[in-house]
Amino acid sequence: MSVEATDRKRLVAIAVFLSGLFCLLMIRFYQIQILEHEQWIKIALAQHQYVAVEAARRGSFYSNTTVKKGHPEAAQPLVLDVLHFHLFADPDSIPKAVKEKLADELGRLSGLPKHQWPRILKDLERKSRSRRIASWLTQERKEKIEAWWSQFSKQEKIVRNGIYFVSDYRRSYPFGSMLGAVLHTVQENKDPQTNQALPTGGLELLLNSYLTGKDGRRLIVRSPRHPLDVGQVLEEPENGADVYLTVNHYLQAVAESELAKGVKAAGAKGGWAVMMEPNTGEILALAQYPAFDQTRYADFYNDPVLQEHTKVKAVTDCFEPGSIFKAITVALGLKASEELMQRGKKPVLTAGEWISTTNGWFPGRSKPLQDGRPHRELNMDLAIQKSSNIYMGRVIQRVLDQMGDQWYRSALTDIFGFGRKTMIELPAESVGNVPTPGKLHPNGKLQWSTPTPYSLAIGHNILINSIQMLKSYAIFANGGYDVQPHIIRKIVKKKANGSEQILLDNTALGRQKQLLSTSICNAVVRALKFVTKAGGTSTRADIQGYTEAGKSGTAEKIIDGVYSKDHNISSFLGFAPAKNPRFVLLVTLDDPEKKVIPGVGKNQMGGVCSSPIFERIAKQTLEYLGVEMDDPHGFPPGDPRRDAKKADWASEMEVLREAYRKHNE
Repeated sequence: MSVEATDRKRLVAIAVFLSGLFCLLMIRFYQIQILEHEQWIKIALAQHQYVAVEAARRGSFYSNTTVKKGHPEAAQPLVLDVLHFHLFADPDSIPKAVKEKLADELGRLSGLPKHQWPRILKDLERKSRSRRIASWLTQERKEKIEAWWSQFSKQEKIVRNGIYFVSDYRRSYPFGSMLGAVLHTVQENKDPQTNQALPTGGLELLLNSYLTGKDGRRLIVRSPRHPLDVGQVLEEPENGADVYLTVNHYLQAVAESELAKGVKAAGAKGGWAVMMEPNTGEILALAQYPAFDQTRYADFYNDPVLQEHTKVKAVTDCFEPGSIFKAITVALGLKASEELMQRGKKPVLTAGEWISTTNGWFPGRSKPLQDGRPHRELNMDLAIQKSSNIYMGRVIQRVLDQMGDQWYRSALTDIFGFGRKTMIELPAESVGNVPTPGKLHPNGKLQWSTPTPYSLAIGHNILINSIQMLKSYAIFANGGYDVQPHIIRKIVKKKANGSEQILLDNTALGRQKQLLSTSICNAVVRALKFVTKAGGTSTRADIQGYTEAGKSGTAEKIIDGVYSKDHNISSFLGFAPAKNPRFVLLVTLDDPEKKVIPGVGKNQMGGVCSSPIFERIAKQTLEYLGVEMDDPHGFPPGDPRRDAKKADWASEMEVLREAYRKHNE
């Protein structure tokens, strides 16, 4: 083959190779430019741009500042989100020679303990474009770091956005642990997938869908001239809705303070106090002790003993009410009488009727009912004042004879709501238990046997939660009307343009269906007024200068399936003023110390340990609300304001004392 032919073949081969290479390049260019365009754009932008999260503010909780009549509503936060900052670094943009010095200085300016500074250096030495250096920095620390960095970055010729800040919100509590178990909190770290707060319980969890906002996005350009805390907003953050509670911060502070003092004075295991407006159902205060400190939530959830305090015990815990239930018993006796008289029959009970209390034996009982001290016969006022068990048994015996078991049980559930949830907006409400005729316990025994009604009459063999019991006395206080207990007044969404959207409005809630007649309620309230006067079981609940009505109760706790003679649940439940009450208040102590206080009585009795807490909370509440004294002469002997003849209930007390002497001496 000639040299010329060989050269020609070589040229053809080279041409074919170059053409093939060109085709491969064109195919690759097509693949990159067309098929993989989006992928490479993302990679390129990632090197020059950064999409930062613009945190949304979680909704706040506000106090009820409308409880003082005539006062305008004012914004008083109980919980709110406060702006903080997370410090980030771009390790790839920081020269290795300055990283150790930078780590020490950032640790110092961030307020981190010195032993954590090596961790910062370790993060700075990683190959990364974004590492978190410090969390939850205040505005003041952020400004100090920025001022130092401005000089240091120029001096060391480091790009301005070698470090940057990301804003975030953190829960803040102006009143500390107030309402801790009711509100709860959110965990320190957010959900890594959604960047949303993780509630620990309480209203934070129940209302999470309202409180949660929607994070925004901000586009940042990576360059020496662009710091990473400014940039184009791609999507504005949408803040969460705010929750306005029915609880007033001042009344809550009073309740928490006085309850803590009372629990300690009584040597009790703990306790709770709940205050409600009787006409609207608004919960004005809900305190418990020991309290849950939401700022230390991890300590509580890591300790099985402390976990118990994270619950709202007034809602989650049921107990036998004891003698505070006796007002329910006489009310049902009067209710049965009304129905019988409408049928033209004889009533089973009238308030003025005298009933023999010498015989405590009742059908089916292996032991007789006993009173604290023996009486020959009592009327309704004296039976409530002296807290007679036998009287209550006789009333219910008459009710059963005329109305039957099913009427009695239905009245407890349908009128007063026992055995049913109140639907208050708090998690894990216990329904309690009202025995049912014909229904069996898991052990095969009847829930409702022959002696059951006589136990119910004195507040035993029934389980209630505190909101149920509070609601029952609200019915007496407001003239017989049903109310819906609630702790949320309204939920409001504030829009970017300044307008507001009401998502939930309970401000118009008030009295509902009438369940008891006004005459029945007046008779019960009249009897309850004698309880705190001389001769009553709860004189320590007497609010000087004001009228009040209420009842104490003491029940044995059930431990290992049997009633304990050494452990009690002790309560006082009442309202003030007695006419047109401003609140109903329940104070319950768990396991007060069993001892005798000289000159006072048995410490574990509700009239001794719980009633003085009621008095102190009630007195301060009435003064705060600006309620004028309706018993300005009813002060104790020795007080210059006392006038025994003009004091409220003075003449009624004298008549009652004389009647008692006549029937029992």
